[in-house]
Amino acid sequence: MVDEAHFNRHFYTTSSCGVCGKGSIELVHTQSVYLLRNGWPSVRQDVLGTLPEALRREQSLFAQTGGVHAVGLFAADGKLVDLREDVGRHNAMDKLIGAAMLRREVPLRDRQVLVSGRASFELVQKALMAGIPMLSAVGAPSSLAVALAQDSGMTLAGFVRPEGCNLYAGESRII
Repeated sequence: MVDEAHFNRHFYTTSSCGVCGKGSIELVHTQSVYLLRNGWPSVRQDVLGTLPEALRREQSLFAQTGGVHAVGLFAADGKLVDLREDVGRHNAMDKLIGAAMLRREVPLRDRQVLVSGRASFELVQKALMAGIPMLSAVGAPSSLAVALAQDSGMTLAGFVRPEGCNLYAGESRII
């Protein structure tokens, strides 16, 4: 006879990002082992403005569904290096960083990322943990994302369009 109780597992799990339920932002802020170099890499503002269209052209799942987010990994010259899509923008970022880790490319010190939605604290933190010095978004950043980017020396741009963008932190990388 099989003792089914032997196979019972009791544990608590959550799918939250880690911010929910914390009393202060200091409790979720983690320090990256990768230091960002001030002013490097440098990216031309006109190149930054081309990233949303480059990302959109390669979003095959979005083309099929109209309902997924994307995160693109770009070189300083605007060349798309990698792209990941998911219903959740956080999941898309996890997939992108995970793929880079599997290729043994982390830290991504000479790269930049563009997210298809808003730039949240969690996305900035994930980018920092992978050594990514620049994060841009087609939408707005949260105030916590701006504060973390400023504190960490990361470049953070929002509302990226061909005609310009809003720079919230790390302006020294934009030329």
